[in-house]
Amino acid sequence: MKITTFGIDLAKNVFQVHGVNEQGKALVRKALRRDQVLEFFIKLGPCLIGMEACASAYYWARKLQAQGHTVKLMAPQYVKPYVKTNKNDAADAEAICEAVGRPNMRFVPIKNVEQQSVLSLHRARQGFVKSRTAQANQIRGLLSEYGIVIQQGICNVTKRLPHILEEYANELPGAFCQLIQRLGDHLKELDRQVGELEVQIKIWHKQNEASKKLEEIPGVGPITATAIVASIGDAKCFKDGRQLAAWLGLVPRQHSSGGK
Repeated sequence: MKITTFGIDLAKNVFQVHGVNEQGKALVRKALRRDQVLEFFIKLGPCLIGMEACASAYYWARKLQAQGHTVKLMAPQYVKPYVKTNKNDAADAEAICEAVGRPNMRFVPIKNVEQQSVLSLHRARQGFVKSRTAQANQIRGLLSEYGIVIQQGICNVTKRLPHILEEYANELPGAFCQLIQRLGDHLKELDRQVGELEVQIKIWHKQNEASKKLEEIPGVGPITATAIVASIGDAKCFKDGRQLAAWLGLVPRQHSSGGK
């Protein structure tokens, strides 16, 4: 009998696969190594494949779509209710297979390579920004132990640090001054990395028509515009603006009780 639906539990090395026919009868339950996945699905006719939207999901979705299969991604929290037994890879694959066939299931749009590339820039920039803030706060905290207070703000730290090291050179221990100088250099390097990534993001922004249109909205700049375009992709996959807002998390907070 023909297998119509598959559920794949993604992993680093060993993937669990669960396949059923039109009546929902399980015909395939097996584990595949990473290098066996594409070879296994090449031999099959077009079918529906479900996966959780997790690490490497977009990559495998594009690869399987190229072979003629229909691939749908789901948020892990929507798959969890379909797990029947104790959580393991085989049970997860079976739950994914069952969830992907539900008519009211919500699916995650599949991102292309360009979208993932821009989002990678955003994630790397966010990491550098977080590290830069932490480094500036550490410098302020260490200096405050010696009675030297710097106002909040990274710009205040970078501006005042050279003057502080010069002014308090005779009062502060030499090892401590060297440490602060090292941390200051690290802060400058983090700031440089953030700036370079922002330049790359702005270059992509100038080449993307949808991103430039979003920039025309008051309060939306290149960083926000590129993040929205890369995250959403084709907005036609959403039913309306309300559904898109809910997907982004922009929903009214519920304050009522008792169903009122």
